Amino acid sequence: MADEWPNPGMDLHLELDAAEGLRTGLERALREAVRSGRLATGVRLPATRRLAEDLGLARGTVRAAYDQLIAEGYLAARQGSGTVVALPPQIASMPSATPAAVEQPRHDLRPGSADASAFPVAAWLESSRRALGSAPADAFGYGDPRGRPELRAALAGYLGRARGVSAHPDSIMITNGYLQGLTLLAAVIGGTFAMEDPGAPMHREAVRRTGARVIPLPVDDLGARTDLLGGLSVDAVEVTPAHQYPTGPTLHPDRRRALLDWARSSGGLIVENDYDAEFRYDRKPVGALQGAAPDHVAYLGTTSKTLGAALRIGWVVLPPRLIAPVADARLHTDHHTEHLGQLTLTDLITRHGYDRHIRTSRQRYLRRRDQLRHHLAGLPIALTGIAAGLHALALLPPDGPTETDIRTAAQAHGLALGYLSEHSELPSTRQGVIIGYGRPPDHAHTSALDALTATFAACFAQPGPNSQLQGVSPVFPRSTVRREEVHSSRRM
Repeated sequence: MADEWPNPGMDLHLELDAAEGLRTGLERALREAVRSGRLATGVRLPATRRLAEDLGLARGTVRAAYDQLIAEGYLAARQGSGTVVALPPQIASMPSATPAAVEQPRHDLRPGSADASAFPVAAWLESSRRALGSAPADAFGYGDPRGRPELRAALAGYLGRARGVSAHPDSIMITNGYLQGLTLLAAVIGGTFAMEDPGAPMHREAVRRTGARVIPLPVDDLGARTDLLGGLSVDAVEVTPAHQYPTGPTLHPDRRRALLDWARSSGGLIVENDYDAEFRYDRKPVGALQGAAPDHVAYLGTTSKTLGAALRIGWVVLPPRLIAPVADARLHTDHHTEHLGQLTLTDLITRHGYDRHIRTSRQRYLRRRDQLRHHLAGLPIALTGIAAGLHALALLPPDGPTETDIRTAAQAHGLALGYLSEHSELPSTRQGVIIGYGRPPDHAHTSALDALTATFAACFAQPGPNSQLQGVSPVFPRSTVRREEVHSSRRM
Protein backbone atom coordinates (compact mmCIF):
# COMPACT_ATOMS: atom_id res chain seq x y z
CA MET A 1 0.00 0.00 0.00
CA ALA A 2 1.25 3.45 -0.95
CA ASP A 3 0.12 4.95 2.33
CA GLU A 4 2.27 2.47 4.26
CA TRP A 5 5.45 3.88 2.69
CA PRO A 6 7.86 4.90 5.48
CA ASN A 7 8.26 8.55 6.34
CA PRO A 8 10.69 10.15 3.84
CA GLY A 9 11.90 12.52 6.57
CA MET A 10 10.55 15.69 4.98
CA ASP A 11 8.77 18.68 6.48
CA LEU A 12 5.64 19.75 4.64
CA HIS A 13 4.20 23.23 5.24
CA LEU A 14 0.45 23.46 4.52
CA GLU A 15 -2.03 26.21 5.36
CA LEU A 16 -5.33 24.48 6.11
CA ASP A 17 -8.66 26.31 5.83
CA ALA A 18 -11.13 24.12 7.65
CA ALA A 19 -14.18 26.31 6.87
CA GLU A 20 -15.55 23.66 4.50
CA GLY A 21 -14.21 20.70 6.43
CA LEU A 22 -10.78 19.27 7.23
CA ARG A 23 -10.66 16.94 4.24
CA THR A 24 -11.62 19.69 1.78
CA GLY A 25 -9.16 22.08 3.42
CA LEU A 26 -6.34 19.55 3.09
CA GLU A 27 -7.22 18.87 -0.54
CA ARG A 28 -7.17 22.60 -1.34
CA ALA A 29 -3.84 23.10 0.43
CA LEU A 30 -2.16 20.22 -1.38
CA ARG A 31 -3.67 21.22 -4.72
CA GLU A 32 -2.41 24.80 -4.32
CA ALA A 33 1.06 23.61 -3.34
CA VAL A 34 1.29 21.50 -6.50
CA ARG A 35 -0.14 24.21 -8.78
CA SER A 36 2.23 26.86 -7.44
CA GLY A 37 5.25 24.61 -7.84
CA ARG A 38 6.08 24.51 -4.14
CA LEU A 39 5.71 20.75 -4.46
CA ALA A 40 7.64 19.82 -7.59
CA THR A 41 6.85 16.92 -9.89
CA GLY A 42 8.26 13.67 -8.51
CA VAL A 43 8.46 14.79 -4.87
CA ARG A 44 7.40 11.96 -2.53
CA LEU A 45 4.83 13.00 0.08
CA PRO A 46 4.82 11.82 3.70
CA ALA A 47 2.95 8.66 4.51
CA THR A 48 -0.66 9.21 5.55
CA ARG A 49 0.09 8.18 9.13
CA ARG A 50 2.97 10.65 9.47
CA LEU A 51 1.14 13.58 7.82
CA ALA A 52 -1.92 12.91 9.98
CA GLU A 53 0.24 13.06 13.11
CA ASP A 54 1.97 16.27 11.95
CA LEU A 55 -1.34 18.03 11.13
CA GLY A 56 -3.37 16.65 14.01
CA LEU A 57 -5.85 14.97 11.63
CA ALA A 58 -7.36 11.53 11.43
CA ARG A 59 -5.42 9.18 9.18
CA GLY A 60 -8.58 8.43 7.21
CA THR A 61 -8.95 12.16 6.42
CA VAL A 62 -5.44 12.30 4.94
CA ARG A 63 -5.94 9.06 3.00
CA ALA A 64 -9.19 10.36 1.51
CA ALA A 65 -7.51 13.64 0.45
CA TYR A 66 -4.66 11.70 -1.19
CA ASP A 67 -7.14 9.46 -3.03
CA GLN A 68 -9.05 12.49 -4.36
CA LEU A 69 -5.90 14.19 -5.68
CA ILE A 70 -4.71 10.92 -7.22
CA ALA A 71 -8.02 10.73 -9.06
CA GLU A 72 -7.57 14.34 -10.27
CA GLY A 73 -4.04 13.64 -11.50
CA TYR A 74 -2.21 15.85 -9.04
CA LEU A 75 -0.69 12.90 -7.19
CA ALA A 76 0.25 9.35 -8.15
CA ALA A 77 0.53 6.21 -6.05
CA ARG A 78 3.51 4.23 -7.37
CA GLN A 79 4.42 0.74 -6.24
CA GLY A 80 7.59 0.95 -4.21
CA SER A 81 7.70 4.76 -4.32
CA GLY A 82 4.81 5.84 -2.12
CA THR A 83 2.65 8.82 -3.05
CA VAL A 84 4.39 11.32 -5.31
CA VAL A 85 3.49 14.58 -7.03
CA ALA A 86 2.39 14.04 -10.64
CA LEU A 87 2.34 16.62 -13.45
CA PRO A 88 -0.95 18.52 -13.22
CA PRO A 89 -2.81 18.54 -16.58
CA GLN A 90 -2.91 22.35 -16.78
CA ILE A 91 0.86 22.71 -16.27
CA ALA A 92 1.69 20.93 -19.54
CA SER A 93 0.32 23.78 -21.68
CA MET A 94 1.78 26.62 -19.65
CA PRO A 95 4.69 28.58 -21.17
CA SER A 96 8.06 27.90 -19.61
CA ALA A 97 9.15 30.43 -17.02
CA THR A 98 12.82 29.50 -17.49
CA PRO A 99 14.82 32.49 -18.79
CA ALA A 100 16.58 32.07 -22.07
CA ALA A 101 20.12 30.76 -21.68
CA VAL A 102 22.90 33.25 -22.31
CA GLU A 103 24.63 32.31 -25.53
CA GLN A 104 28.24 31.38 -24.91
CA PRO A 105 30.96 31.95 -27.50
CA ARG A 106 32.39 28.89 -29.23
CA HIS A 107 35.89 30.14 -28.47
CA ASP A 108 36.60 32.20 -25.36
CA LEU A 109 39.83 34.19 -25.13
CA ARG A 110 38.57 36.94 -22.86
CA PRO A 111 41.07 38.04 -20.21
CA GLY A 112 40.68 37.88 -16.46
CA SER A 113 40.15 34.16 -15.86
CA ALA A 114 42.21 31.04 -15.38
CA ASP A 115 41.39 27.57 -16.69
CA ALA A 116 38.61 26.39 -14.36
CA SER A 117 38.99 22.80 -15.58
CA ALA A 118 42.51 22.73 -14.10
CA PHE A 119 41.25 23.02 -10.51
CA PRO A 120 43.21 20.49 -8.39
CA VAL A 121 40.19 18.45 -7.37
CA ALA A 122 42.08 15.48 -5.93
CA ALA A 123 44.46 17.62 -3.87
CA TRP A 124 41.60 19.82 -2.63
CA LEU A 125 39.54 16.78 -1.58
CA GLU A 126 42.50 15.30 0.27
CA SER A 127 43.17 18.56 2.08
CA SER A 128 39.47 19.01 2.79
CA ARG A 129 39.22 15.58 4.46
CA ARG A 130 42.21 16.27 6.66
CA ALA A 131 40.98 19.78 7.50
CA LEU A 132 37.48 18.64 8.42
CA GLY A 133 38.76 15.68 10.40
CA SER A 134 40.88 17.90 12.62
CA ALA A 135 38.77 21.07 12.65
CA PRO A 136 38.14 22.53 16.11
CA ALA A 137 34.56 23.01 17.23
CA ASP A 138 34.73 26.79 16.87
CA ALA A 139 35.36 26.39 13.13
CA PHE A 140 31.66 25.62 12.75
CA GLY A 141 30.50 28.84 14.37
CA TYR A 142 31.08 32.56 13.94
CA GLY A 143 34.67 33.72 14.05
CA ASP A 144 37.15 36.55 13.84
CA PRO A 145 36.29 39.00 11.02
CA ARG A 146 39.91 38.68 9.90
CA GLY A 147 39.48 34.96 9.21
CA ARG A 148 40.72 31.68 10.63
CA PRO A 149 44.00 32.00 12.57
CA GLU A 150 45.31 28.83 10.91
CA LEU A 151 45.09 30.30 7.42
CA ARG A 152 46.42 33.69 8.47
CA ALA A 153 49.48 32.01 9.97
CA ALA A 154 49.99 29.85 6.87
CA LEU A 155 49.69 32.88 4.59
CA ALA A 156 52.14 34.90 6.65
CA GLY A 157 54.75 32.23 6.01
CA TYR A 158 53.86 31.63 2.37
CA LEU A 159 53.69 35.30 1.35
CA GLY A 160 56.95 35.99 3.13
CA ARG A 161 58.93 33.32 1.27
CA ALA A 162 57.13 33.47 -2.09
CA ARG A 163 56.36 37.19 -2.49
CA GLY A 164 58.67 38.99 -0.07
CA VAL A 165 55.72 40.27 1.98
CA SER A 166 56.36 41.33 5.57
CA ALA A 167 53.27 40.09 7.41
CA HIS A 168 52.27 39.01 10.89
CA PRO A 169 49.15 36.80 11.10
CA ASP A 170 47.38 39.54 13.05
CA SER A 171 47.76 41.94 10.11
CA ILE A 172 46.13 39.58 7.59
CA MET A 173 42.43 39.56 6.77
CA ILE A 174 40.83 36.78 4.71
CA THR A 175 38.28 38.13 2.22
CA ASN A 176 35.85 36.86 -0.38
CA GLY A 177 38.25 37.74 -3.18
CA TYR A 178 40.12 40.85 -4.28
CA LEU A 179 37.06 43.01 -4.86
CA GLN A 180 35.87 42.76 -1.28
CA GLY A 181 39.28 43.73 0.05
CA LEU A 182 39.37 46.75 -2.24
CA THR A 183 35.89 47.94 -1.29
CA LEU A 184 36.57 47.52 2.44
CA LEU A 185 39.66 49.68 2.09
CA ALA A 186 37.79 52.28 0.05
CA ALA A 187 34.99 52.42 2.60
CA VAL A 188 37.45 52.96 5.46
CA ILE A 189 39.83 55.36 3.68
CA GLY A 190 37.23 57.31 1.69
CA GLY A 191 38.42 60.48 -0.01
CA THR A 192 40.02 60.16 -3.44
CA PHE A 193 41.59 57.10 -5.07
CA ALA A 194 44.01 57.27 -8.00
CA MET A 195 43.53 54.14 -10.10
CA GLU A 196 45.47 52.93 -13.11
CA ASP A 197 44.10 53.82 -16.54
CA PRO A 198 43.69 51.61 -18.45
CA GLY A 199 42.61 49.30 -15.68
CA ALA A 200 39.75 47.08 -14.55
CA PRO A 201 36.41 48.94 -14.95
CA MET A 202 34.77 46.86 -12.22
CA HIS A 203 37.37 47.95 -9.69
CA ARG A 204 36.79 51.63 -10.43
CA GLU A 205 33.04 51.19 -10.17
CA ALA A 206 33.33 49.25 -6.90
CA VAL A 207 35.38 52.04 -5.32
CA ARG A 208 32.93 54.69 -6.52
CA ARG A 209 30.03 52.78 -5.00
CA THR A 210 31.61 53.14 -1.57
CA GLY A 211 31.38 56.92 -1.96
CA ALA A 212 35.06 57.46 -2.69
CA ARG A 213 36.14 59.57 -5.65
CA VAL A 214 38.22 58.00 -8.44
CA ILE A 215 40.68 59.83 -10.66
CA PRO A 216 42.66 58.08 -13.44
CA LEU A 217 46.40 57.49 -13.16
CA PRO A 218 47.86 57.08 -16.66
CA VAL A 219 49.84 53.97 -17.60
CA ASP A 220 52.64 53.80 -20.16
CA ASP A 221 55.33 51.26 -21.14
CA LEU A 222 56.97 51.62 -17.71
CA GLY A 223 53.77 51.03 -15.77
CA ALA A 224 51.67 53.46 -13.77
CA ARG A 225 52.76 57.11 -13.92
CA THR A 226 53.52 57.29 -10.23
CA ASP A 227 55.81 60.23 -10.98
CA LEU A 228 52.61 62.29 -11.35
CA LEU A 229 51.32 61.62 -7.83
CA GLY A 230 53.09 64.62 -6.36
CA GLY A 231 50.80 66.89 -8.36
CA LEU A 232 47.61 65.06 -7.39
CA SER A 233 45.58 65.37 -4.22
CA VAL A 234 44.70 61.75 -3.45
CA ASP A 235 44.35 59.64 -0.32
CA ALA A 236 45.19 56.27 -1.89
CA VAL A 237 46.48 54.80 -5.13
CA GLU A 238 45.75 51.34 -6.50
CA VAL A 239 48.48 49.76 -8.62
CA THR A 240 49.29 46.38 -10.20
CA PRO A 241 53.09 46.54 -10.03
CA ALA A 242 53.93 42.90 -10.79
CA HIS A 243 52.02 42.73 -14.09
CA GLN A 244 49.84 45.68 -15.04
CA TYR A 245 46.34 44.85 -16.19
CA PRO A 246 45.68 45.04 -19.09
CA THR A 247 48.81 46.50 -20.73
CA GLY A 248 51.28 44.10 -19.08
CA PRO A 249 54.46 45.97 -17.97
CA THR A 250 56.10 45.49 -14.60
CA LEU A 251 56.33 48.77 -12.69
CA HIS A 252 59.75 50.29 -13.42
CA PRO A 253 62.12 50.57 -10.42
CA ASP A 254 62.13 54.37 -10.68
CA ARG A 255 58.33 54.36 -10.61
CA ARG A 256 58.36 52.03 -7.57
CA ARG A 257 60.65 54.43 -5.71
CA ALA A 258 58.50 57.41 -6.67
CA LEU A 259 55.41 55.60 -5.40
CA LEU A 260 56.99 54.71 -2.07
CA ASP A 261 58.35 58.25 -1.65
CA TRP A 262 54.86 59.64 -2.24
CA ALA A 263 53.34 57.34 0.39
CA ARG A 264 55.98 58.19 2.99
CA SER A 265 55.79 61.95 2.44
CA SER A 266 52.02 62.26 2.10
CA GLY A 267 50.81 59.53 4.45
CA GLY A 268 48.72 58.15 1.59
CA LEU A 269 47.91 54.47 1.19
CA ILE A 270 49.25 52.24 -1.58
CA VAL A 271 46.77 49.48 -2.51
CA GLU A 272 48.92 46.78 -4.09
CA ASN A 273 46.99 44.42 -6.35
CA ASP A 274 49.45 41.54 -6.77
CA TYR A 275 47.84 40.62 -10.07
CA ASP A 276 49.27 37.58 -11.90
CA ALA A 277 52.40 37.71 -9.73
CA GLU A 278 52.68 33.92 -9.50
CA PHE A 279 52.97 33.52 -13.28
CA ARG A 280 56.29 35.01 -14.34
CA TYR A 281 58.03 33.37 -17.30
CA ASP A 282 61.27 35.25 -17.97
CA ARG A 283 62.73 35.40 -14.46
CA LYS A 284 61.82 34.98 -10.81
CA PRO A 285 58.67 36.93 -9.84
CA VAL A 286 59.29 40.54 -8.81
CA GLY A 287 58.95 40.97 -5.05
CA ALA A 288 55.95 42.76 -3.62
CA LEU A 289 56.06 46.50 -2.93
CA GLN A 290 54.70 45.85 0.54
CA GLY A 291 57.97 44.34 1.73
CA ALA A 292 59.68 47.73 1.28
CA ALA A 293 57.07 49.77 3.15
CA PRO A 294 54.65 47.63 5.22
CA ASP A 295 53.37 50.68 7.10
CA HIS A 296 52.20 52.34 3.89
CA VAL A 297 51.01 49.44 1.68
CA ALA A 298 47.89 47.31 1.83
CA TYR A 299 48.79 44.14 -0.05
CA LEU A 300 45.96 42.19 -1.73
CA GLY A 301 46.06 38.71 -3.24
CA THR A 302 43.61 35.98 -4.18
CA THR A 303 43.25 32.35 -5.25
CA SER A 304 41.06 33.31 -8.20
CA LYS A 305 43.86 32.81 -10.75
CA THR A 306 45.93 30.18 -8.94
CA LEU A 307 43.08 27.83 -7.93
CA GLY A 308 39.72 29.11 -9.07
CA ALA A 309 37.42 32.10 -8.78
CA ALA A 310 34.63 29.95 -7.32
CA LEU A 311 36.50 29.58 -4.01
CA ARG A 312 36.08 33.30 -3.18
CA ILE A 313 39.19 33.36 -1.01
CA GLY A 314 41.47 36.37 -0.97
CA TRP A 315 43.56 38.24 1.56
CA VAL A 316 44.64 41.71 2.60
CA VAL A 317 47.85 42.41 4.50
CA LEU A 318 47.05 45.60 6.36
CA PRO A 319 49.26 48.37 7.74
CA PRO A 320 48.96 48.48 11.55
CA ARG A 321 46.82 51.63 11.56
CA LEU A 322 44.16 49.98 9.39
CA ILE A 323 43.79 46.59 11.11
CA ALA A 324 41.10 47.64 13.61
CA PRO A 325 38.98 49.88 11.35
CA VAL A 326 38.99 47.42 8.45
CA ALA A 327 38.15 44.52 10.77
CA ASP A 328 35.25 46.55 12.15
CA ALA A 329 34.02 47.31 8.63
CA ARG A 330 34.20 43.61 7.79
CA LEU A 331 32.29 42.65 10.92
CA HIS A 332 29.41 44.87 9.83
CA THR A 333 29.52 43.75 6.21
CA ASP A 334 29.33 39.95 6.16
CA HIS A 335 31.20 39.05 9.38
CA HIS A 336 33.78 36.69 7.83
CA THR A 337 34.63 34.36 4.95
CA GLU A 338 33.35 30.78 5.35
CA HIS A 339 35.67 28.66 7.47
CA LEU A 340 35.83 25.25 5.80
CA GLY A 341 37.46 26.52 2.63
CA GLN A 342 39.95 28.46 4.75
CA LEU A 343 40.95 25.33 6.64
CA THR A 344 41.30 23.37 3.41
CA LEU A 345 43.52 26.04 1.88
CA THR A 346 45.58 26.05 5.08
CA ASP A 347 46.31 22.36 4.65
CA LEU A 348 47.11 22.81 0.96
CA ILE A 349 49.60 25.57 1.75
CA THR A 350 51.30 23.96 4.73
CA ARG A 351 51.79 20.67 2.88
CA HIS A 352 53.10 22.58 -0.18
CA GLY A 353 50.34 21.33 -2.45
CA TYR A 354 49.61 24.96 -3.30
CA ASP A 355 53.21 25.51 -4.45
CA ARG A 356 53.15 22.34 -6.55
CA HIS A 357 49.92 23.36 -8.23
CA ILE A 358 51.25 26.84 -9.03
CA ARG A 359 54.44 25.42 -10.56
CA THR A 360 52.41 23.03 -12.71
CA SER A 361 50.06 25.84 -13.76
CA ARG A 362 53.00 28.12 -14.57
CA GLN A 363 54.37 25.60 -17.05
CA ARG A 364 50.92 25.05 -18.60
CA TYR A 365 50.35 28.76 -19.14
CA LEU A 366 53.89 29.24 -20.43
CA ARG A 367 53.19 26.64 -23.13
CA ARG A 368 49.97 28.40 -23.97
CA ARG A 369 51.74 31.76 -24.17
CA ASP A 370 54.28 30.27 -26.56
CA GLN A 371 51.51 28.73 -28.66
CA LEU A 372 49.87 32.14 -28.90
CA ARG A 373 53.09 33.72 -30.12
CA HIS A 374 53.54 30.94 -32.66
CA HIS A 375 50.01 31.34 -34.04
CA LEU A 376 50.41 35.08 -34.53
CA ALA A 377 54.04 35.05 -35.68
CA GLY A 378 53.28 35.77 -39.33
CA LEU A 379 50.94 38.69 -38.73
CA PRO A 380 51.96 42.39 -38.66
CA ILE A 381 51.39 42.76 -34.92
CA ALA A 382 53.50 42.58 -31.79
CA LEU A 383 52.34 41.29 -28.44
CA THR A 384 53.12 43.16 -25.25
CA GLY A 385 52.91 42.08 -21.62
CA ILE A 386 53.84 38.49 -22.47
CA ALA A 387 56.60 38.12 -19.88
CA ALA A 388 54.02 37.20 -17.23
CA GLY A 389 50.37 36.56 -16.54
CA LEU A 390 47.47 34.96 -18.35
CA HIS A 391 46.87 37.52 -21.08
CA ALA A 392 48.65 39.48 -23.79
CA LEU A 393 47.88 42.81 -25.44
CA ALA A 394 48.03 43.20 -29.21
CA LEU A 395 48.21 46.93 -29.93
CA LEU A 396 46.64 47.80 -33.27
CA PRO A 397 48.55 50.06 -35.68
CA PRO A 398 46.93 53.47 -36.27
CA ASP A 399 46.63 52.83 -40.01
CA GLY A 400 45.32 49.27 -39.66
CA PRO A 401 42.09 47.61 -38.61
CA THR A 402 40.23 49.04 -35.64
CA GLU A 403 38.85 47.34 -32.55
CA THR A 404 35.46 47.43 -34.26
CA ASP A 405 36.89 45.58 -37.26
CA ILE A 406 38.44 42.93 -35.02
CA ARG A 407 35.24 42.58 -32.99
CA THR A 408 33.14 42.04 -36.12
CA ALA A 409 35.53 39.43 -37.50
CA ALA A 410 35.79 37.72 -34.12
CA GLN A 411 32.02 37.43 -33.81
CA ALA A 412 31.92 35.83 -37.25
CA HIS A 413 34.34 33.19 -35.97
CA GLY A 414 32.47 32.68 -32.68
CA LEU A 415 35.37 34.20 -30.73
CA ALA A 416 35.21 36.37 -27.61
CA LEU A 417 38.09 38.75 -26.85
CA GLY A 418 38.80 41.78 -24.68
CA TYR A 419 39.40 45.31 -26.02
CA LEU A 420 41.66 48.05 -24.69
CA SER A 421 39.15 50.86 -25.11
CA GLU A 422 36.77 49.12 -22.68
CA HIS A 423 39.34 49.51 -19.90
CA SER A 424 40.11 53.23 -20.17
CA GLU A 425 38.38 56.44 -19.13
CA LEU A 426 41.14 58.72 -20.37
CA PRO A 427 41.02 59.83 -24.02
CA SER A 428 43.46 57.75 -26.05
CA THR A 429 44.25 57.05 -29.67
CA ARG A 430 45.56 53.61 -28.79
CA GLN A 431 43.45 50.61 -29.67
CA GLY A 432 44.24 47.02 -28.89
CA VAL A 433 42.98 43.50 -28.42
CA ILE A 434 43.40 41.79 -25.04
CA ILE A 435 43.89 38.06 -25.49
CA GLY A 436 43.34 35.86 -22.45
CA TYR A 437 45.01 32.51 -23.00
CA GLY A 438 44.29 31.25 -19.50
CA ARG A 439 40.55 30.68 -19.79
CA PRO A 440 40.01 27.81 -22.31
CA PRO A 441 40.43 24.21 -21.12
CA ASP A 442 43.32 22.36 -22.73
CA HIS A 443 41.17 20.56 -25.30
CA ALA A 444 39.72 23.86 -26.56
CA HIS A 445 42.82 26.04 -26.54
CA THR A 446 44.22 25.19 -29.97
CA SER A 447 40.89 25.67 -31.74
CA ALA A 448 40.48 29.04 -29.97
CA LEU A 449 43.91 30.10 -31.25
CA ASP A 450 42.95 28.96 -34.74
CA ALA A 451 39.86 31.19 -34.57
CA LEU A 452 42.04 34.06 -33.34
CA THR A 453 44.50 33.61 -36.20
CA ALA A 454 41.65 33.55 -38.71
CA THR A 455 40.18 36.69 -37.15
CA PHE A 456 43.40 38.69 -37.42
CA ALA A 457 44.18 37.33 -40.88
CA ALA A 458 40.75 38.39 -42.14
CA CYS A 459 41.22 41.92 -40.82
CA PHE A 460 44.79 42.44 -41.95
CA ALA A 461 44.05 41.00 -45.39
CA GLN A 462 41.85 44.03 -46.05
CA PRO A 463 43.33 47.51 -46.57
CA GLY A 464 42.92 49.75 -43.53
CA PRO A 465 41.18 53.12 -43.76
CA ASN A 466 44.44 55.02 -44.31
CA SER A 467 46.93 52.55 -45.75
CA GLN A 468 47.57 49.33 -47.59
CA LEU A 469 48.77 46.48 -45.44
CA GLN A 470 49.51 43.88 -48.11
CA GLY A 471 53.04 42.63 -47.59
CA VAL A 472 53.86 45.17 -44.88
CA SER A 473 56.57 44.38 -42.35
CA PRO A 474 55.69 44.22 -38.63
CA VAL A 475 54.29 47.55 -37.50
CA PHE A 476 56.06 47.58 -34.12
CA PRO A 477 59.84 48.05 -34.35
CA ARG A 478 61.80 45.93 -31.91
CA SER A 479 62.92 49.02 -30.04
CA THR A 480 59.36 49.73 -28.86
CA VAL A 481 59.03 46.37 -27.15
CA ARG A 482 60.72 45.94 -23.80
CA ARG A 483 63.59 43.46 -23.69
CA GLU A 484 61.86 41.30 -21.10
CA GLU A 485 58.86 40.92 -23.40
CA VAL A 486 60.87 40.02 -26.49
CA HIS A 487 63.18 37.53 -24.81
CA SER A 488 60.66 35.82 -22.55
CA SER A 489 60.64 32.22 -23.69
CA ARG A 490 63.19 30.99 -21.17
CA ARG A 491 61.87 28.44 -18.64
CA MET A 492 62.26 29.11 -14.96
